[in-house]
Amino acid sequence: MLSQSLYRMGHLSARRPWAVIGTWLILAVFVVGAASAFGHKLEDSFRVEGLDSQQANDLIAAAGTGQEGLTAQVVVTPRDDGATFFDSAPARAALAKVQSDAAALPRVLSTSDPSGPLAAGPDAARDSGVVSPDGRVAIVHVQYPTLEALTAADLVNLKGLRAEADSAVRVEMGGDLFFAFEAPPAGIGEAIGLLAAAVILFLTFGSLIATALPIGMAVFGLAVSISSMSLLARVIDVPNWGPVLGAMVGLGVGIDYALFVVTRHRGYLAQGLEVEDSVGRAIATAGQPVVFAGGIVVVSVLGLAVAGVPFMTGGGIALAMVVAVMVAVSITLLPAFLGLSGHAINRFGFRRRPAADGVGWSRWVRHVTRHAWPYLLGVTALLLALAAPALALRPGVPDDGALPSSRTERAAYDLVAQGFGPGRNGPLVVAANLAGDPGVIAPLVEALRADRGVASVAPANVNTAAGIASVVVFPATGPQDEVTRETVERLRAEVIPAALAGSPARAHVGGQMVNFADVGARVNDRLPLFIGAVLGLSFLLLMLVFRSVLVPLKAVALNLLSIGASYGVMVMVFQWGWGAGIIGLTSTVPIFSFIPMFMFAILFGLSMDYEVFLLSRVREEYVTSGDNEASVVRGIASTGRVITSAALIMITVFLAFVTGQDASTKMFGLGLATAILVDATLVRMVLVPATMKLLGDANWWLPRWLARPLPTIDLDGVDSLPEPRVAVRTPLKA
Repeated sequence: MLSQSLYRMGHLSARRPWAVIGTWLILAVFVVGAASAFGHKLEDSFRVEGLDSQQANDLIAAAGTGQEGLTAQVVVTPRDDGATFFDSAPARAALAKVQSDAAALPRVLSTSDPSGPLAAGPDAARDSGVVSPDGRVAIVHVQYPTLEALTAADLVNLKGLRAEADSAVRVEMGGDLFFAFEAPPAGIGEAIGLLAAAVILFLTFGSLIATALPIGMAVFGLAVSISSMSLLARVIDVPNWGPVLGAMVGLGVGIDYALFVVTRHRGYLAQGLEVEDSVGRAIATAGQPVVFAGGIVVVSVLGLAVAGVPFMTGGGIALAMVVAVMVAVSITLLPAFLGLSGHAINRFGFRRRPAADGVGWSRWVRHVTRHAWPYLLGVTALLLALAAPALALRPGVPDDGALPSSRTERAAYDLVAQGFGPGRNGPLVVAANLAGDPGVIAPLVEALRADRGVASVAPANVNTAAGIASVVVFPATGPQDEVTRETVERLRAEVIPAALAGSPARAHVGGQMVNFADVGARVNDRLPLFIGAVLGLSFLLLMLVFRSVLVPLKAVALNLLSIGASYGVMVMVFQWGWGAGIIGLTSTVPIFSFIPMFMFAILFGLSMDYEVFLLSRVREEYVTSGDNEASVVRGIASTGRVITSAALIMITVFLAFVTGQDASTKMFGLGLATAILVDATLVRMVLVPATMKLLGDANWWLPRWLARPLPTIDLDGVDSLPEPRVAVRTPLKA
């Protein structure tokens, strides 16, 4: 049985701690060293085969014009509010120097040069498309090779132009190069989360050693798993945000899993068991739910492969690896340190009175069960109200306009919008395979220019040898406007087919923002299939564990309520702007297209953690007593404090990441924190006892025809363990 194997593993780790610790240290050194020597660069590749925008990108790459690489735009404006590039010689000279310095940077393939059109006069400058109609803003487009040929040093070199610019002009910059290499300050969210978790653990345990162990396990596991992501990136695409999301979830589950094990171990020590036997039993009892709950999280995030989007599949595998490492650390490395600490685990702190821990929870659960219908209806109505705004969820991709005003990308975005119009920040690229018919270029350009949603069209770039043409189209509306998306769909469905009618040529609409939108549409199309798969698998696993039909059905329904509430809160904050300033958001933004699916996978797995830990104790009490209501009261009372502490840790860890500058990180942090708060309070401590009271013994009903083939899984596993060995010495009270 699993419990016996875990007992032997925990007992052996406690008896041979240095061998286990040494093995993990060797593994950590190997992983970190291999990552440094052979690791591959993480990159945000939005390549998805079959999308119209991907076909446009492939045509541009096949043309070999250099447009397939990364770009940056350097935005220049006179510092004198009354000056323009038309009438200020110092501003023109400073602009020319910025352009020449940019062209001289390593690996720069080409740059646009506003100086030539300016020398030809205001009309020529306006027609060039790189000087705004009022002469206040000029853009130097900087073309780089593809991502594989670049490093973060190229971004550093480009940003150096700001410091070197003449005092007559202000220089801001943004573009693909920033998206690929710029990252918000690292470590702030993790540090805040760790500090808050340490405070909660100390208040929970009343011991510095007991507090340090879960923190240490989580940090160590995170170091190993995050380092291994660059090795994983040699095989599959791992997105740049993988380490941030991995740190967010890894810290939460790592600390929580260790918390459950340490709590059970201290309970056994308080009963007088020997240290090694206590550790073994803690791993056998608390470790089984850890393995099962961690397995659900792993399966959930691996299910992201259903989306058919490579970067989501890679991100899911990377996140699953983080959770798997945290489970392994909790059942092997943690017991080694528990064995080393012995009875000293209760020292260096203050004494608690464990006898009183469950009294308050018992009173609360009895109160809820006595008023089960009012609590069930009231809390359900509240959660449905919180979830209702999710119906207005608008997926998309936040652009530089969502960044703080202190970032140069945001300043460049605002200057471009002011000088050229909002559509200039989200250009479309129409790429055409001419198929031997170059005569279609002129009517295609004219048709694009005539569309009501198009502000301007740049001259076509034609590679006659390759038979490919590309046209940059500037919409009249901003990248996040729904009208812009309608313009793209109209170009694809009506304008381009009409312009190419009768010709073998074919054209596709691409561009960065269009590519993001297409990927988001693919994810949304696959979301129902993914949700159905996760719900079905979770139901089967819970039915197997608890040998019940109604318990897993109830768990699935309640988890959907908490996840729906988190979606609703995200819509209220990020789309509607309610309280956005509190989290440092300066404008409303759409919900990042892949976040709902990622959040569903993560949250369903994490909420199952609490379901397993709580209901395993309730099931244990029910099997012993046969009294449904009493088992609910005793089960929740015995786990209420530890589940609440675990939830508080996760909430603080997730909220700490809301302090980041990136809008998607804020979304993940706020959404995950909201769901865990709702799940650990309203769901686990109100709806669960209320529904279980109302269902009565039917909670544990399983048809006979289904019960016979199902194996029996004992999540507690105490009956299969050796007789407890009581220590000779009297242990310190926990």
